[in-house]
Amino acid sequence: MVVGKQRVTIASIAESAGVSVPTVSRVLNGRSDVSPQTRELIERLLREHDYRPRNSRHSGRARLIDLVFNDLDSPWALELVRGVEDVTHAAGVGTVVSQVHRRTTATRQWLQNLRARASDGVIFVTSDVAEPVHSELHRLRVPVVIIDPAGGAATDVPTIGATNWSGGRTATDHLIGLGHRRIGFIAGPKDLLCSRARLDGFRAAMEAAGVPLDPDLMEQGNFLNESGFQAGGRLLDRPDRPTAIFASSDQMAFGVYEAARRRGLRVPDDLSVIGFDDLPDACWASPPLTTIRQPLAEMGSLAARTVLRLSRGETIETPRVELVTKLMVRESTAPLAATRGHTPE
Repeated sequence: MVVGKQRVTIASIAESAGVSVPTVSRVLNGRSDVSPQTRELIERLLREHDYRPRNSRHSGRARLIDLVFNDLDSPWALELVRGVEDVTHAAGVGTVVSQVHRRTTATRQWLQNLRARASDGVIFVTSDVAEPVHSELHRLRVPVVIIDPAGGAATDVPTIGATNWSGGRTATDHLIGLGHRRIGFIAGPKDLLCSRARLDGFRAAMEAAGVPLDPDLMEQGNFLNESGFQAGGRLLDRPDRPTAIFASSDQMAFGVYEAARRRGLRVPDDLSVIGFDDLPDACWASPPLTTIRQPLAEMGSLAARTVLRLSRGETIETPRVELVTKLMVRESTAPLAATRGHTPE
């Protein structure tokens, strides 16, 4: 049992968790060879007892990891932050969260700040690392990991993502299995690999089912609520509107909800809607949203463990990791009704 007023040690944490000292050390060092249940228990004990490791290599300065977003205007960003901080806090490492708004000047300022304070590693989100930035970080010996790379990342940069193609196909198969054939699709930003993979999964499912792709039922969005509202409105204003819409993010699906509501359409009675992400709000929406879960917090945690391993000079066995997506069936999808096309009075 850990005694509150005594200095907390790895040994006392190991005793409380019922594991060996090396197991606790592996968790502190971000190693992946610990079962999820054991890792969760140890990380919880480390947080509860405010464990702070002694690390001579980093004496004289605080240990920091940089987490860099283009924008922080989405709930999924908070899920990634939560996953990263679960790992960094347990390891006694601080997290510096920045947003650069896709602007060169902001990126240059961030890099200048990093030079001034030093960093143990950088995690970029939905981004490519520009060659000047990559070269400078390499010169500074600061390791880099990318979550959901925008394009083809450099071969020496590990990436963390989800099975977006599989998720896109699973979402579409779900709607086809319910009898829907006129399925609208709202894509995310064209420059993101995850967006293109979800679209490709949608196309693959439609082709496999022998359902012709109708270009008029495909709209462009940007993953945010407003774009889902606008794109959903265009789809629902068509004379032969879709009976189901696959929005490739939960936020866009919420926008579709509002577009349907304003037109007197009920979800799922008049329109089935499926999203992608499984944000915390998905199960609280009205009706609860059927969606594809991508493990955002787990993606953040894995990125943090990976960058901490790189900071210690360890070799990463698998530089490209995709975590599994999963269909979460709730109440926003339903079988195609015999009275399809009926508009409520």
